[in-house]
Amino acid sequence: MPPFLKALLAQLAGTAVAYGSARAGLLPAGLMPVVAMQAVAAAGTASLLRSASWWRWIHLGFAPLVIGALSLGITPAWYLAAFVVCALVYWSSFRTQVPLYLSNRLTAEAVAGLLPQGRPAMLLDLGSGTGALLRPLARLRPDCRLEGLESAPAPYALSRLLSRRQPNVSLARGDFWKIPWTDYDVVYAFLSPVPMAAVWKKACAEMRPGSLLVSNSFPVPGVEPERVVEVGDRRRTQLYCYLPAGHGLSGKMRNTGR
Repeated sequence: MPPFLKALLAQLAGTAVAYGSARAGLLPAGLMPVVAMQAVAAAGTASLLRSASWWRWIHLGFAPLVIGALSLGITPAWYLAAFVVCALVYWSSFRTQVPLYLSNRLTAEAVAGLLPQGRPAMLLDLGSGTGALLRPLARLRPDCRLEGLESAPAPYALSRLLSRRQPNVSLARGDFWKIPWTDYDVVYAFLSPVPMAAVWKKACAEMRPGSLLVSNSFPVPGVEPERVVEVGDRRRTQLYCYLPAGHGLSGKMRNTGR
């Protein structure tokens, strides 16, 4: 079950339990006992559904925060505006479980060192965000063609604006799952743990011999990287490097006991 459906089910179950408990006279009088029961029941349901642990904290705080916000008397238009802004920035993150991560300058320098030397190369940035990787990389390797795909409207628009004077950067709004990765020397991903198995499967099926898959921070589950690059920034970024061409999905899989 997708996480957002689990979250919706948990909230509905929490509301049903709180309502039923209040109707049956099992709760003290007043609003706060009902809110507390809803929060605890929602968190408990999330646990039963095996949601990620941080979802339980969200469920515990959701109803109390809603009640608190309503007590402030804020004009509803502000909530709508906040929702629109979040939607434009994060777009389909609720479905893909891939938030907006920004690569830093030191990471761009490390990726520049992974590109083929002495000849032009092509790189694809999966979910390129605001272009935080591609802009410094374009200055470091002006001979290379750098392409990015981003689905969220706001980061995409900002990336187009900021990279408008860099002719070797090409940006498009779309779904990187729907395009072939055949033509690229390097495919760069800074996503989340959730899609990495699918990324590896597509890379094995489509990337040509000698091409490189680079994942920032999130290794492919059950697959040994060819190399791990330590970036040396404050967040101790690691770049996991894979050569997917020629490997089946079982060729380099470790026994994970699952």
